[in-house]
Order: sequence, then structure tokens, then C-alpha cells
Amino acid sequence: MSKVMLGTLKKMKSSLGNEVEYQLPVGDELLPLNPLIGKTLKLTYTGNIFCDACGKKTKKSYSQGHCFPCMKKLARCDMCIMKPETCHYAKGTCREPEWGDTHCMVPHYVYLSNTSGLKVGITRHTQLPTRWIDQGATQALPILKVKTRQISGLVEIALAEMVADKTNWRAMLKGDNENIDLKAEAERLLPTIETRLNELLALYGEDAVEQLNEELVSIQYPVTQYPTKITSHNFDKNPTVEGTLLGIKGQYLIFDNGVINIRKFTSYEVTVETQ
Repeated sequence: MSKVMLGTLKKMKSSLGNEVEYQLPVGDELLPLNPLIGKTLKLTYTGNIFCDACGKKTKKSYSQGHCFPCMKKLARCDMCIMKPETCHYAKGTCREPEWGDTHCMVPHYVYLSNTSGLKVGITRHTQLPTRWIDQGATQALPILKVKTRQISGLVEIALAEMVADKTNWRAMLKGDNENIDLKAEAERLLPTIETRLNELLALYGEDAVEQLNEELVSIQYPVTQYPTKITSHNFDKNPTVEGTLLGIKGQYLIFDNGVINIRKFTSYEVTVETQ
């Protein structure tokens, strides 16, 4: 083993090809991960956490990589990010209106995906297919384009009465599901919320919601072997994660001795060693 880099972690970068290509950000460097599958990889947490926003050292990570003061003041850490239907931008109380302009008051997609089963989700127009990859989806289909993040959240709530809006990550990591006819599911689901969509059009304007006719996206992940039993590595309990890398799916590294959610440990400083 030889140390190749030292730095803070961020969520893995991905690009869609015949299979997803992954890179692990460690500080200012990027480590290509696909060539490491089948080889030994070791990550060691140094005990340091540096805020993803201000860079200051923090004893605990809040909202995926932030210190407590930044978590309290940044719009990206507000509750409306988790529950977009509660957006309060229009009330003039957004923590960072300029951030809201570029991240929330812009087009969003409502989509169906196949992660641990049929799922509805939302994402900013610039985040496809990244959002699907981060969730470990094997199939995805945008079904609606809406004017703002808040509207996407309101549509998602309506669809979530019939379809799951969360991924069962343990099931996702045990292998790929059977294919789902997402176009047929869209044709089944959209008429059931037609009244709600018409209400949103009346409230937010005729351009608030646009029904789409997109092609299905299929996603293949670089995994040689899925685990039959899920064991999670946790830097807070054991600073060293070492094993043979068997694959990558979503934001998880799959080792022969467990899995680790890289996104969960954003801003943790680690050393990375490869075979």
C-alpha cells in the first residue's frame, strides 16, 4: 500500500457511459475509482473535519459537511431543502435570496425511477442524470418539468400518496431490480393528480407545469459482486476502512467487508491508499 493523497471528502463525481464512471474527490484532487475495482483500497479518517462552506475545523458535521454556524445561516442547510414544498422564498425570509434565485427559483424535474423499486423524485434541471446516479437508480424517466423547486415539491407530495419517495438503500445495494415500465407507470399515475396539477397551473401560471415525453434512461453500475448482507462502515466508530473494492453504486463504495456512504462523510479528512 502507498499513500496517494490526503484531504477532505466530498460526494463522488460521476458521469454516465456504458457504465457509470466514478471519481473520488479528496481535497483538491480526484481519484478515478473504476480502475481500482478488484484491488485493495484503504481510507483512514484523521479525526479532522473541516466545514464544506467556511473551511473552519469543526468537531461535528452538520447537514452533510457543515459547521454549526454555517448550518444555521446557509440556505442549502434550511429545512426547505429537505421539504421543498415549505419554500418560504416568496415570503421574503429566504436565508440567502441570491442562492435561492439560482438553486430554487429555476426549472426542476419530477421523475420516476427504479432504485429499490418504483420511486418518485425531484431535482434541479442541471442535475440530471447525476441525481439518479447518486440514488443508485437503474432506470429513470422525467415526467414533468416545473417552474420552481417549491412546485416540484408540491407535485411530489401528490404522487407520493401512491409511490414511494425514498430509496431503501439496503435493498438498492443488494443488486439491481427487475426492469419497470416507467412510461406505463407515468400514464397510470399522472391522471390521478390531474386536479392537483390544474390547481397549480391556476395558482402559479400556465407555464408552471409542463408534461414531458422523454426517453427512458438506463444506468449500469461498476459492480462485480453485490453484498448478500449489508454491513456499514462508519468513520465515527472505526477510523479505518480497508478491503477489496467490489463495486460502486449510488454514493456507496462496496467492499468485500462492508459498504460506506461517502456522501455521509463529506468534509471528513482522510488519507487514501491504494494497492
